Amino acid sequence: MARAGWETIEAFQKAISIEHVIATPTIGLGRVYAVSGKKDEAIKVLADLNNRSKHPCVSSYLTASIYAGLGDKDKAFGSLEKAYEGRSWYMTHLRLDPELDSLHSDTRFAELVRRVGLP
Repeated sequence: MARAGWETIEAFQKAISIEHVIATPTIGLGRVYAVSGKKDEAIKVLADLNNRSKHPCVSSYLTASIYAGLGDKDKAFGSLEKAYEGRSWYMTHLRLDPELDSLHSDTRFAELVRRVGLP
């Protein structure tokens, strides 16, 4: 992995050590692991997030980005469905979020965009 990738991982790990409640750094770390091929580490992050999923700062929308990074479209869409059912405000970013680009070609994505009411 390139030096910049390790620096990114270290930055997320430091943010996690400082703030244990907010899940955003943890989600970011999981996404970096996923797209850099560190599947086992990404799966560990997902397990941690799933354990904390009852907390309002752990959005199913955000965990979808980790699944998308792993190439697991079914679980990504499962997470997005949970976010939709929970009326997550993150769903307003659905079409613009580059972390979900790999899902755009799937017919489920167009259907979800339609249900959310995005143009």
